[in-house]
Amino acid sequence: MADYSRLALLVSDSERAQEAAEDYRQLADWVPLEDADAAVVLGGDGFMLQSLHTMLYTGKIVPAYGLNLGTVGFLMNRNRRADQLLGRISRAKPHTILPLAMEATTQDGAVVRHCAINEVSLLRETRQTAKIEVSVDDKVRIKELVCDGVLVATPAGSTAYNLSADGPILPLDSQLLALTPISAFRPRRWKGAILPDRSRISFKVHESQKRPVSAVADQKEIRDVAEVHLEIARESALTLLFDPGHALDERIVSEQFVF
Repeated sequence: MADYSRLALLVSDSERAQEAAEDYRQLADWVPLEDADAAVVLGGDGFMLQSLHTMLYTGKIVPAYGLNLGTVGFLMNRNRRADQLLGRISRAKPHTILPLAMEATTQDGAVVRHCAINEVSLLRETRQTAKIEVSVDDKVRIKELVCDGVLVATPAGSTAYNLSADGPILPLDSQLLALTPISAFRPRRWKGAILPDRSRISFKVHESQKRPVSAVADQKEIRDVAEVHLEIARESALTLLFDPGHALDERIVSEQFVF
């Protein structure tokens, strides 16, 4: 059993999470995130992503144990009796997730870098379809993808936007990435690709002035991009803690049998 003696409590602004936090605040001597060796996150998947991005931004990365006080709760554990929390954390199973590192160059030459835990998506900004060149490991694989957009999803994010765009669900330990088109017009029959997570993926926007494209790394959007380069950020590994029997890899398998 892991011993997390210094815990931080991170609470979303939702009314439901704020009300639940009153019970949890009495359980421990909570410490700021910068002094913690694990974090308890109260909220939904969106707030968990926000909390993980805070860790990436500050450089203080600790295991995160989420309690679902949102809607889907794919990255969270069930919210049960507050007095069981410390025992549940000590028995929780760690799962490592690797974010994507995105480097985007805009039409005016600015370079912007962000990490994405779920996916990086390129999306058309106007009614004009986007025209995007797709390269993998410095080799052009599609000279011109005509589409509404295209995305690259991690296993942790494969059941989010990627699944809605008819992309594949990836097991957490698969060491794969999903490259998924969004409403592809040409090549008409291209449904995407599954790539090793060591791949370097690049996109170049054609006719970028006429057909502007934005790049979105989880919740961060960069407008009017010209090129986007992606690879796994192995130095920024994150850890989620799950109750036994409710781990993320089991949820990924279960999601494929929901009708």
